[in-house]
Amino acid sequence: MSTSTGDTAPDQVARLLALVPYLLARGEVRLDDAAAHFGTDADQIERDLRLLFMTGLSPGLPGDLIEVDLEALEGDRIIRVDNADYLARPVRFSPAEATSLVVALRTMQEAAPEEARDVIARTLAKLEEAAGQEGEGLLRLHVAPDPSQPGNDLLPVLESAIAHGHQVEITYYVPSRDQESSRVVDPRGLARVEDLVYLDAWCHTAQGDRAFRVDRILAATELDTPVADPGARARDLTGGWFADAETTTVTLRLSPPARWVVEYYPVTAQRPGPDGTVDVDLEVASEQWVQSLLFRLAPHATLLAPAGYADSFAAAAREALSLYEGDGVDFR
Repeated sequence: MSTSTGDTAPDQVARLLALVPYLLARGEVRLDDAAAHFGTDADQIERDLRLLFMTGLSPGLPGDLIEVDLEALEGDRIIRVDNADYLARPVRFSPAEATSLVVALRTMQEAAPEEARDVIARTLAKLEEAAGQEGEGLLRLHVAPDPSQPGNDLLPVLESAIAHGHQVEITYYVPSRDQESSRVVDPRGLARVEDLVYLDAWCHTAQGDRAFRVDRILAATELDTPVADPGARARDLTGGWFADAETTTVTLRLSPPARWVVEYYPVTAQRPGPDGTVDVDLEVASEQWVQSLLFRLAPHATLLAPAGYADSFAAAAREALSLYEGDGVDFR
């Protein structure tokens, strides 16, 4: 582990991921001892801890964040953390994540230099062994088909294309225009969101990420052509955000600490705002997802449009703050 003088963002992320299980396993640790363990100085560990208590599980409400005992840290130079047990648990890959890793590793193995192929082969074997099944079995996503749902008879075609890294030609019904469109997509994964199944893909017609409702796919043909980016991972659609025909344009004003949104989510437009801010447009399919994002970004983002979303978020924020009023917390 490098010292703080040569610290990079990957160094800090790696240290943070190792720091929490280290602290949880010991209950409490002296600040200087933690610094010595990670090969850095106490000031850097303290900066890490102050970053930690701003992170946690989505949607990032106070009860979701990692807790650091700042009084013990500043007074006795003792580190205590809480509400972070999930970081000490072993990683479990979802079927879509495991599929993406296997496809990426197999693609890398074919194109990698000779000296790297053995490392990739060992990694691939470990992943398949950890999954407890053969590699081809791992690649089957097993979204259980329901014969009563339109489009589910196409799931085997879509799963085969995902497993083999092939493009798919689909005929898709767009209800907002009452039209059928034919397009070629790079499939990445299948996800069930409530009672619907979606295909997550890069659409070559729209030149962007799209999530297609499987019940609106009228026909699907697996092509022989490979996807453009074999290592692309399927997005997590369960949070309610994805780009499809039924979306709403949301405009956010982002201060510099929130500019990471531009890199992490595909914005449809961005414009300079006042005082170093940037205004961005996103296509979203869930107002709840927007509220969760704003709670994570606060106070570095403002919802400019639509007005109805802004009003409902303000009400949700007031409700969240009211939960703390009885504890004598002053938010003024």
